[in-house]
Amino acid sequence: MRIGKKERQQRILQELQIHPHVRVATLAERFDVATETIRRDLDALSENGLIKREFGGASAQPMGHQPDLAQRQMTAVAGFERIGIMAGTMIRPGDVIMIDAGSTVSQLAPYMAQNPGALRRTVLTNCYAVVHGMGEQAVIDDVIMCPGQFDPRENAVYGNDTVEFLRRFHANKAFIGASGVAWQGFSDVNRRAVAVKRAMMERSDETWLMVDHTKFDQRYLENIAPLEALTGVITDRLPPEKLLSHLDRIGVQIVAWQDNVSADHGAIVG
Repeated sequence: MRIGKKERQQRILQELQIHPHVRVATLAERFDVATETIRRDLDALSENGLIKREFGGASAQPMGHQPDLAQRQMTAVAGFERIGIMAGTMIRPGDVIMIDAGSTVSQLAPYMAQNPGALRRTVLTNCYAVVHGMGEQAVIDDVIMCPGQFDPRENAVYGNDTVEFLRRFHANKAFIGASGVAWQGFSDVNRRAVAVKRAMMERSDETWLMVDHTKFDQRYLENIAPLEALTGVITDRLPPEKLLSHLDRIGVQIVAWQDNVSADHGAIVG
């Protein structure tokens, strides 16, 4: 059974995370489509900055490159909003939370309204997409937008002003994203974003990493912190067994969505 264009392109991106180069003929045979269909897929992914087009196929972008926020949201894995749903259930009335910028982390914003309380939550963020995503909930909660240098590619602010501002506060939880997660730690392409993530982690009692399954066993430009710095990882699928065992060994919680239920190391959680 053939799959749709968007899912096919997502699978091509996943294939490039395993193999550094893919060929048009191989992909056409695998997906049972014409080679011209695959060429159009690769051209579209290349135009969005997600892959590097090469003669006869394509290769993965170097670890120092990342498309902008809008492009990452357009090519996000199916169901990655489930990560936002699970994260939203962790926020309690009266909590002070810090929310990072990013395509996955911004999925938390719409689902905060599904867990309202009599007491306001205080939200500190450097991301305008988070504030906009909260909708009417942003009026009910106490939302604090960080100062800093605006980056239109990420719809967020960064820099020394952002970091120093965050250090004035203390939070119950920080929700952050990353470009990749491996046993060596979690990393990101955007060096300015790394400084903000570290400041949020430093000022929060708990740090929850929100990543989809395509980020596992991937390493990028700058390491944010070792995995031991995390309280837990919120994801759409369980990590590969080796990484899962390592996270379990060092005491990092895994909250994953499986078969339409939230799972913690494979067990249903309330």
